[in-house]
Amino acid sequence: MDQLALLFVLLLGAVISVPVGDRLAVPAPVLMTLLGIVLALLPFVPNVEIPPDLILPLLLPPLLYAAVRRTSWRQFAANKRPIFLLAVALVFVTMACVAAAADAIVPGLPLAAAFALGALVAPPDPVAATAVAGQLGLPRRLVSILEGEGLFNDVTAIVLYHVAIAAAVSGTFSPWQAGLDLVLSAVVAVAVGLALGWGANKLMDVLGDATLQIGLTLLVPYASYVMAEELHGSGVLAVLTTALFLAEYGSDADDVMTRLAGHTFWNIVDTLVTGVAFGLVGLELHNAIRTASGRWGELLGWAAVVVGVVVFARLLWLLPATWLTKRLHARRDYDEDIPVSWRETVVMWWSGMRGVASVALVLAIPLETDAGAPFPSRDEIIFIAFGVIMTTLVLQGLTLPWLVRRLGVKADTDREKEFAKALAIRAAKAAKRRLRELEGDEELPEELSEQMLRRAYDIGVRISPELAEDERREAYREGARRVKRVRRIQQEMLSAARHEVLAARSEPGADPEVVDRILRHLDVRSLR
Repeated sequence: MDQLALLFVLLLGAVISVPVGDRLAVPAPVLMTLLGIVLALLPFVPNVEIPPDLILPLLLPPLLYAAVRRTSWRQFAANKRPIFLLAVALVFVTMACVAAAADAIVPGLPLAAAFALGALVAPPDPVAATAVAGQLGLPRRLVSILEGEGLFNDVTAIVLYHVAIAAAVSGTFSPWQAGLDLVLSAVVAVAVGLALGWGANKLMDVLGDATLQIGLTLLVPYASYVMAEELHGSGVLAVLTTALFLAEYGSDADDVMTRLAGHTFWNIVDTLVTGVAFGLVGLELHNAIRTASGRWGELLGWAAVVVGVVVFARLLWLLPATWLTKRLHARRDYDEDIPVSWRETVVMWWSGMRGVASVALVLAIPLETDAGAPFPSRDEIIFIAFGVIMTTLVLQGLTLPWLVRRLGVKADTDREKEFAKALAIRAAKAAKRRLRELEGDEELPEELSEQMLRRAYDIGVRISPELAEDERREAYREGARRVKRVRRIQQEMLSAARHEVLAARSEPGADPEVVDRILRHLDVRSLR
């Protein structure tokens, strides 16, 4: 099996893992990691030969962009305090705890190398957290915090990792320089992200065509990442900024086709890239196996200690951080998402899985220092890091669904229904306001005006049937059943028409472009 065949196996696995994971109640990223582990153990499967410095630029931009599309700047702004406590403060705390533990148990490990190990295992993976949490029906407030943590903690951890690696390679360290690098990296990234977001938004208006606009959204995250890195900024933060800008300002309410096609396109990209990323995580197991040759007992002991530090440092930080957030929330009535019970705090704790970013960072550790000596304890760091990644991703990923069910943590469906009802009322009122404006501009017949008024009312009722009064609700439901029946018959008729047109494509003398144009017309009618 060559590298290309292996890539196709991972892509196929990414597609199959979604329905299999749904059937088995196991998150798809965990299944892909297990598939990668199995492939890594097969003798005929080649070692993955992707340069470490290409893993983050290839995988993270589309994954981050897809994740940001599911959120908004308003959500980040409202949750800035819990996100800060998790994405920034917890990364520092985890790095320090791991560095102290590694320095104590690994003989000859320099402090700078210990901090590098702490930085690369500190950030929970944003893709794993989002993918797993999204499938479990968790409360939206927990998903929001996990998404925010996952998107911002990579920024902090990657900058800290580069500082620690530079200190280990050069043998010198300046706290002031490290702090300045952190600030400059963030400033450059935000500037690049905003500039590219604004430019991409203007270019989309020029392109007009939905296909070209969606193609541009695939290129923009990569451009944002590469440009920021070239200017010594944070590529991850630049992609995040660009995606938030486009999510806020790049959406045209009337551009229905672009929105529908873009949603489908990014779901496909998210599924395939996520599958490949976690398949690669499992495939990199061979590095750990090669490192542990003849030293399994010693290395497993060190890895177990660091795994314990990583897992329980998160719990010991979450307990007081959640308590403090609740106190401030109650005192000042902040509009933010916070865990409301110890059960939700436990789920947040167990959701701290490591993944793609940690793999890329551990593989990017240099082979030598500036003096030409081997990087200190590089093999030991690689083994310990993979122990943390595999344990948290597989063990926590497999047991998180059970834990969620056991604790009874689930989405607040009543709150979601109330929010949907409020939006339905706003939508119906907006439609009625526009109808009144049209009545003032145009002379509408009374019959047509009444019909359109009923349509405006139906807009809200179709979104939330609870808007209908009790005596009208059953009538609406009967009408909805009748409409559903009519639509089913229309779909059957359109299906027969599509089959007939498609059959003409293979007839002698048929122009395939004309056939495809008519077929697209029928498809759009079916969509409407």
